[in-house]
Amino acid sequence: MISVIIPTLNEEKTLPATLREIFKQRGDYEVIVVDGGSSDWTCAIARAESRVRLFTASRGRARQMNAGARVACGEWLLFLHADTVLPADALQRLNALEADASCAAGGFRHRFSGKHWGLRLISWMHNLRCRLTKVFYGDQALFVRHRLFEQLGGFPQEPILEDVLFCEKLRKATRPVLLNDYVVTDSRKFEQMGVWRSLARVALILTCYELGLPIAGKVFFSPIR
Repeated sequence: MISVIIPTLNEEKTLPATLREIFKQRGDYEVIVVDGGSSDWTCAIARAESRVRLFTASRGRARQMNAGARVACGEWLLFLHADTVLPADALQRLNALEADASCAAGGFRHRFSGKHWGLRLISWMHNLRCRLTKVFYGDQALFVRHRLFEQLGGFPQEPILEDVLFCEKLRKATRPVLLNDYVVTDSRKFEQMGVWRSLARVALILTCYELGLPIAGKVFFSPIR
């Protein structure tokens, strides 16, 4: 069984499409939405779908995803951003991987919804970096076996880069697999902030992290809805 865990905060524009694409799929799965205090219709959208288990937690993606993991019933925990759509048959494929003891974690290749050629370049670089380092970003629909997630202590309680920090622990414990199918992320943040400016901010944040410097460019993580 797969537990699809979706952290939300004011995601009324993107959550319906994400849920709709999940429920088109066959397989053995549950969907858990963990809201961090939305002031829009996000929670109403989740409540309106009887197949969604809705919970609340303190704001912060790491806290919300950890809260979802604590109530999850699945062998796989699949952490899905509310603005990201899974590829067709992704859940069936993960169900089939449950019996493969050699696979303990992984994620999908990434693509943006927008048509700007710079977005395609960013995704290409994104996927290449992941293939080489085995460190996934949160918008790649990271999946990990429930027991291993608990053994690693879950996502660190950090306001940003919780995905990178967790995956650095994860790759020491196992060899995550990068599946060939693509998840598609809404490109609104990159488009509204500017594609190249957003890329520069991401590069600055990661450079500061690697060098142990105070994180600059945090404006990139400001909510854009």
